[in-house]
Amino acid sequence: MEKKEIFSQVIHMEERIGTFHDELGELKEQLAMLIEENHSLALENQHLRKLLEEKEAKEPENGTQASSGGTKSVGEGYDNLARLYHEGFHICNMHYGSLRTNGDCLFCLSFLNQK
Repeated sequence: MEKKEIFSQVIHMEERIGTFHDELGELKEQLAMLIEENHSLALENQHLRKLLEEKEAKEPENGTQASSGGTKSVGEGYDNLARLYHEGFHICNMHYGSLRTNGDCLFCLSFLNQK
């Protein structure tokens, strides 16, 4: 009887270890997503702080001048995409918005080089 009990305990422990391994894999995936989201939010936060500093620096220079009515330049969308690419994000239709982890993306570069 002792050997059967020990064997059943080992089997039960093995099942629990398998369950723990699965749970650990799920936690690892969630952690990777949170790290990626945190990185992208940190980049966005850094960019927004830079824009805010630039805006605050320009306000005293402009003084009492009237604003231009909010018209945007033609290349502003292109500039935004170029900025996103240089911050480490894909701008191609295949992986748009995800982080570039393996260097430059040929699809993104071909999009940026279009005239």
